[in-house]
Amino acid sequence: MHELQNKDWQTEQERVHSVAGEIDKTINKLKKNTGSVSSDVLELRKTFWEDVTVNLDEPDDVIETAASIKQQAELLSERERTHKQLAQQLNTLERLKYSPYFGRIDFFEDGEKTVDSVYLGIASFMDQKEENFLIYDWRAPISSLYYDYSPGPAHYQTPEGIIQGEMQLKRQFIIKAAEIKGMFDTGVTIGDEMLQEVLGNTASTQMKTIVATIQREQNAIIRNDKNKFLIVQGGAGSGKTSAALQRVAFLLYRYRGTITSENIMLFSPNPLFNSYVATVLPELGEENMQQTTFQEFLYQRIGRNFAVEDSFIQMEYLLNKEHDPHYQTRINGIRYKASLDFKNMIDQYSTNLSIQGLIFRDLTFRGDPLISRRDIHQYFYSLDRTISIPNRMQLVKEWLLLELKRAMKRERTRSWVEEEVQFLEKEDYMEAFKRLQQKQRFSDDTFDDFDREQRLLADMVVKQKFKPLFSIVKNLRFIDMPNIYLQLFNENQEYADALPADWDEICRLTRNRFDEMVMSYEDAAPYVYLKDLLEGRKVNTAIRHIFIDEAQDYSPFQFAYIRRLFPYSKMTLLGDFNQAIFSGVTEAETVLNQIVVAGEDAAAFNLTKTYRSTKEIVEFTKALIPGGDQIEPFNRAGNKPIVTFINKNRLINGITEKLKDLQTAGHQTIAIICRTAEESKQAFTALNKEVSLNLIEKGTIVYEKGINVVPSYLAKGIEFDAVILYDSSQYNRESERKLFYTVCTRAMHELHLMTTNGISPLMKKVPKETYLIEDID
Repeated sequence: MHELQNKDWQTEQERVHSVAGEIDKTINKLKKNTGSVSSDVLELRKTFWEDVTVNLDEPDDVIETAASIKQQAELLSERERTHKQLAQQLNTLERLKYSPYFGRIDFFEDGEKTVDSVYLGIASFMDQKEENFLIYDWRAPISSLYYDYSPGPAHYQTPEGIIQGEMQLKRQFIIKAAEIKGMFDTGVTIGDEMLQEVLGNTASTQMKTIVATIQREQNAIIRNDKNKFLIVQGGAGSGKTSAALQRVAFLLYRYRGTITSENIMLFSPNPLFNSYVATVLPELGEENMQQTTFQEFLYQRIGRNFAVEDSFIQMEYLLNKEHDPHYQTRINGIRYKASLDFKNMIDQYSTNLSIQGLIFRDLTFRGDPLISRRDIHQYFYSLDRTISIPNRMQLVKEWLLLELKRAMKRERTRSWVEEEVQFLEKEDYMEAFKRLQQKQRFSDDTFDDFDREQRLLADMVVKQKFKPLFSIVKNLRFIDMPNIYLQLFNENQEYADALPADWDEICRLTRNRFDEMVMSYEDAAPYVYLKDLLEGRKVNTAIRHIFIDEAQDYSPFQFAYIRRLFPYSKMTLLGDFNQAIFSGVTEAETVLNQIVVAGEDAAAFNLTKTYRSTKEIVEFTKALIPGGDQIEPFNRAGNKPIVTFINKNRLINGITEKLKDLQTAGHQTIAIICRTAEESKQAFTALNKEVSLNLIEKGTIVYEKGINVVPSYLAKGIEFDAVILYDSSQYNRESERKLFYTVCTRAMHELHLMTTNGISPLMKKVPKETYLIEDID
C-alpha cells in the first residue's frame, strides 16, 4: 500500500511538472501578445491626433471630424480592453503555475466507457491544442462533485440537466512552487489534513481564498442561484464571509456576459473590512464588486448641514456614558427608531403631508426674500392632490426656476448691478468681448456695441449671483427637511399606534440634538427615508446582487430601506445573532429572523462549525453565550486562553512582556483589543514607548502585520494570530455579553485576557477547566 502511495505520488508529481510546463508555454505566448498590444496602445496614444482629420470650416467638416475622433477613440479603447484582459490572464496563469490545482476527482458517467479525471484549480486551463481541460475551474458544474460527495454514486447539475454517475476517487493536493507537499485521498468533507495545513498558518492582513477547503454546506451557499434571499447564520470563524466572496466569484462565472462586478454590491461593516477582503476576488481572476458601508450610503443623501454620527460614535456613547441622565431615554429612542413601527409612523405621516404640513424655506436674494416659503407652500398645495408628492415637487421646482429667470430679468437694470460691473476683472471683459464677436458685433456696421457689452456684463453679474439659488432649487433644497422630520417628534403624535413610555423625553432629546446641528445615527436612516418619500428617488436597477455582511447589526428599519432602494436585487445576508453588538437590534428583531418569519423566497443556512480558532479557544468562547453548545470546533489543538490578574499600574509592563513572548513564538498579527476608542488611544500612547505598533481607528482603511491596537467594535470580521484583551474586567454589563464574545473570537491561536479587577462577571458560567489563571501582581 505504501509502495502504491509512492507510485501515485510520483505519477501525480510528473503531471504537475507537465501542466506547469504547459502553463509556462502559454505565459510566454501571452507575454508576446501583451507586449504587442501594449506597443499598439502606446503608439495609438502618441499618434492619436495625427490620425484624426480635424477640419472645422464647414458644418459637414465638423461632423466628419467628430466621427474621426470617435473612431480613433474606439480603436484605442478596444486595444486597452484587450491589454487589460491579457494582463488578467497572465496574472491568473502565474498563480496556476505556482499551484496548478488542489483537487482531483475520477468520475464515471452513466453510459460512458471511460473514467474522467478532473483536476480542480482556481481557473480553467486547456492544452495547447485546446482539446482537453488540464485544469477545471472550481466553479464549473462538474467541480461541485468534489465539494458535495464522497466516492460512490454522485450527480451534478448542468444547464442541460442532471448528470448521474459514480465518483471513484477523491484526492486533495497541497502544491507549492509546482511541488506536491501533501496528497490525501478523502471522503465527503474536505480532509482534516488539508484544513490543518491551511488553518495552522499565521493570519494574514488580508483574507485568503478558500476554494481548496470549501465545505459541503459552504458549497450549497456558494452555488445557490434560485432564491431571492440567502440567509447565512453562523458563529464566529465559521467561514460566512469567505463563502460569500467565493459566491460572488461563482455568480460572475455562472452568469458571465450578463452580470459583471459592477452589478454586485457589498455593504461591509467598516472601511477597514473593505481593505481586508479586497484581494479575494482578484486572486480568483475577477474584478472586485462595488463596496460601501451603510453610513457612507446615508451620508451622500443627508448633505453637509449636519454633523452626522456614525454607528461607532453611537457605540462609544453606549459604552462610555451609562451615567448620563438621558442614557436610558437614548437607548429607548434608538430601539424605537430602529423598528418597523417607526417606519409605519413615517409612512402614515408622509401620506398626511400630501394634504397639509409641509414646510419650505424662503428663497432670499441679497438678504431679502425673493420667493417666500408661504408662496411655495400655497403653490404646492394648489396642485392636484392625486399627483404624488415627488411629482408635485418637480412641478414646484419648474415653477421656481421660471420665477428665478423672471427675477433675473428684473435685476439686470438695478443700480447694484452697475456698481458690480465696475469691479469686474479684466478676464470678464474679455469674455464679453468674445461673445459679442461670436454674434458678429464689433464690426463697421454696428453702432450700439458699448451698450450691448454693458448688457452682457450685467447678465454675467446677475447670473453669477443667482447661481446658488438655481442650485438650491434644482437640488430641492427649498424643502425644509430638518423641520419636516422634527414635526414627527410632537408629544401628541397622531400617526403612531403605540409609542414608547418615555416618548416625550425622546422627542425632547431629538429636538435638542437637531438644534445643535447634530444628527444621531439612529435618526440618519429614518431621515433619509422620509427625504426619499418627499423628493422621490429612482430605485437602483443596475445592482443585481446585494451582499450584507454583519447583517445582524442592521435594524429592521434600515433593512426595509435597503429593500426599497434595490427592489429587484437578490440578497445574501451574513450574520451571527451572538455578535449583534449595536443597541438598535435584539435577537428577535434581527433581519436574519425577519425574512424567514415573513415567509419570503428565502433559503436559510446555519453554519455551526468554526474554523478560525483552536479547539481550546472555541470551548472557552462558546460558553460565553446562550446556545453556544451548538457551536462545533474544528479539531485543531492549541493553548487554553489565559486570564492574567495584574495591578493597574503594571498593566502596560505586563502587556509589553506578553507581546515579546508572542512575537518570539512567531505570531505575525497580534491585536490588543480595547473596549473603547479612547482607551485604545491611551494604550497606544503608553505601549508605543516600549514596542512598535499601529493604532486602528474608525477611518483606518488597511491594517498591517505586527501589533495593532484596536477598539472592540472595529475588530469585527477580522482575525489575528493572537489577541490580548486590554482589561477584560471592564466587560461587566449583561448588555455587553455579545461584544465580549465578539472580541474573544478574533483570536486564531492564542487568547490572553488581562484583568485589573477580577474575572469578568460575564465569565460566570464558563467552565473553569476551559481557561488558565496566572497572577503577576
